[in-house]
Amino acid sequence: MMPSSGAPLLVTAAALTALAALLHLVVILQGPPGYQWCGAGDRIVAAARSGSRVPAAVTSMICLVLLAWAAYALSGAGLIGPLPLLRPVLVGIASVFLLRALLGPFVLIGNGRSARFVWVSSAICLLYGLLYLVGLVQRWDALPG
Repeated sequence: MMPSSGAPLLVTAAALTALAALLHLVVILQGPPGYQWCGAGDRIVAAARSGSRVPAAVTSMICLVLLAWAAYALSGAGLIGPLPLLRPVLVGIASVFLLRALLGPFVLIGNGRSARFVWVSSAICLLYGLLYLVGLVQRWDALPG
């Protein structure tokens, strides 16, 4: 399949989303220092320090979701076959990233997470959301309905 207009934005979104998934795996491998460095909440860091499997399980789920979203971006770009419900899922992904970017600073600050984590992750989510949204708008007519 050959990508067309808008595809570079979705390919970039896919690459960055896959990179975020990889970062989540690195955090799991690093354990408590990784969670702390990335600004995870105090409860998550404490749970990782106590040997709980919950932080790794939650982080693994986030990783899997991000990898699925990267696959949808590649599908939207035309680099892999069409995935089920491609249009609505891409709309949903863009919406989740944009909502997280806009609401994150209000909801997450004072919640045990570092201010650095809140602002940096919100900025990243804004970038990702815009890449998905603009790429989707540009590719809308090329996507299966």
